[in-house]
Amino acid sequence: MSHIQCYRRAFTLVELLVVIAIIGILVGLLLPAVQAAREAARRMSCANNISQLGLAMHNFEFAAELLPSGTVNDSGPIRNEPIGNHTSWTVKLLPYLEQYRLYRSIDTSKGVYDPANEAARRTLISSLVCPSYPVSFAGEESDDIGLCTYAACYSSTETPLDKANDGVFYLNSRTKFSEIDDGSSNTIFVSEKISENGDLGWMSGTRATLRNGTISSAPKRFRPGLISMTTTSNPDNGSLEMGGFASFHNSGCNVLFGDGGVRFIPFSIDPVALQKLCTRNGGEMAPDVGW
Repeated sequence: MSHIQCYRRAFTLVELLVVIAIIGILVGLLLPAVQAAREAARRMSCANNISQLGLAMHNFEFAAELLPSGTVNDSGPIRNEPIGNHTSWTVKLLPYLEQYRLYRSIDTSKGVYDPANEAARRTLISSLVCPSYPVSFAGEESDDIGLCTYAACYSSTETPLDKANDGVFYLNSRTKFSEIDDGSSNTIFVSEKISENGDLGWMSGTRATLRNGTISSAPKRFRPGLISMTTTSNPDNGSLEMGGFASFHNSGCNVLFGDGGVRFIPFSIDPVALQKLCTRNGGEMAPDVGW
């Protein structure tokens, strides 16, 4: 009987390397698409957070017949330092953000920085933080405060936070919808912001929760490729400098308008158009920003 011997041909080293290279190329092409999809989801989640703030503002206005004050303090201008009352607009909205228990724990008569409010001040509220924002970016002080990546608009220009600002939320403001002559759909209420070391948290009615409609270059300490829609170069505590809107999204930031609408404003927006959108009764015609 004759024996027939069969040989099985295996992959050569060259063929194996070619297959691995092809798989590597496919993975390399796929990863950016996956990252873009994740960022799109985070951006939508961020827009939902801002939308909830808008709904809370409308519910508060319905109950109180005016919008919450940007910050509450005996006098101004407000400095970026942990001294004073500095009760932020975010505190008044807590009952309308499903945070009534937290609201009840705050003693506003003692001021934001009083030891009696330390536990509340340290509380991190997820709906006040953009999903694209790396919490560790705020530096070592992020462990001591509850961060907020959303800021109400107090002014159209870089000016100290005081009683005579032209935005909707300023020092001891009591703005009503009837006083927003430019129209709520043409007036920015809230947008995103970035803070480095020195951020005083969501309870603080300072630059931690209030920004203006100016545009400036991003600080060098920001991650490579980040373009910001206004921010300052890490002002020290005590500074009167406020800074403007910014985000960790690729090309712009989410913005809440007075009518409750949320839009994504590109960083390339015309600076004059942005300033017009930040005034409550500037008397300007609605700017064409091309959304």
